[in-house]
Amino acid sequence: MKYPSHMIEISENTIRELKLKANEIRTWVIKMVYAAQSGHPGGALSAADILAVLYFHELQIDPKNPEWEDRDRFVLSKGHASPAYYAALAMRGFFSEKELMKFRKVESFLQGHPSLMVPGVDMCTGSLGQGLSAAIGMALAAKLDNKDYRVYALLGDGEIEEGNIWEAAMTAATRKLDNLIAIVDRNKIQLDDFTDTMVVLDPLEEKWNAFGWRVLSINGHDVVQLIRALEEAKKTQGKPTVIIAHTVKGKGVSYMENTAKYHGKPPQSEEEYVQALKELEEERRRI
Repeated sequence: MKYPSHMIEISENTIRELKLKANEIRTWVIKMVYAAQSGHPGGALSAADILAVLYFHELQIDPKNPEWEDRDRFVLSKGHASPAYYAALAMRGFFSEKELMKFRKVESFLQGHPSLMVPGVDMCTGSLGQGLSAAIGMALAAKLDNKDYRVYALLGDGEIEEGNIWEAAMTAATRKLDNLIAIVDRNKIQLDDFTDTMVVLDPLEEKWNAFGWRVLSINGHDVVQLIRALEEAKKTQGKPTVIIAHTVKGKGVSYMENTAKYHGKPPQSEEEYVQALKELEEERRRI
C-alpha cells in the first residue's frame, strides 16, 4: 500500500519496543510448545508481530477489567496459534506469565485452543472458518448498541479456504461493518503443504475486494506497516477492511521457516530447542 504524506509519525522508540515485544512473544512460543511437547509453533511465530502491534499499540483494552463493556474485541480465528496469543495476553497483564509454562497441561486454563476461561479471550476458537462469523456478530452488536468499539479478527490463509469465510465476508459487506478489521496471516503454508498446492488463493486481494471489502496488503513483519494499515482501516467508512499481512511461517527460527513440518510440532530435540532460543536471543540483540 502507499501512504499519504500526512500519515502519522511513529517514533523509533515505539518501533523498537514493538519489535522487542514480538521477539518476546516468539521466545515464549518456543518455551511453551517445547515444555508441552505439543502445539503449533509455525503459525504462532508468523503472527507474533501482528499480535505485538495489536496488544501493545492498537487495542483499547484494560487487563484489570477484561470484560470492560467498551473494550475493543479480538478474535483469534486461527486458534491453533494460541501460544502467541496467550503470550501476548500474559505480557499485557491479563494473567501471570508463570501460567504460560503450564500450556496444554492437565488442569491448566491454557488449553490448546483459546477458550473463555482465559482472561482477555473474547471468543472460543479452533474450529477453522468460524471466527470471522463470530467477529461479525460482535461488530453488529456494537452498531445496534451505538458503541464505538472495534472488532479485530486474525485469520489463517489456509483457513480462508473454508466456504463459510466467504459467506461471512459477504454478510459483513452487506451490513457495511466499517467497525470490523480482519487480518489474514498470509504465510502461504498450512497443515500439510503450501496453500497453493491445496487450493489456489490468489488473486487474494481482488477476491476480498470483489466481496465488498477495503483491502490493504502489507509486510506482516513490519510493525510500521502494520500500524499504518490499522490507522487506514479505522478511517474506512461504509465497508469492512481486510489487511493481507504477508508473513513467513516459523518466522525467527531458521529451521522452522517456510516449512509445513513445524505447523503442529515443537522442537524435536534439545538441540533444536537450544538453537531456536539462541537465534531469538541473537535477533533480540540486533533490535
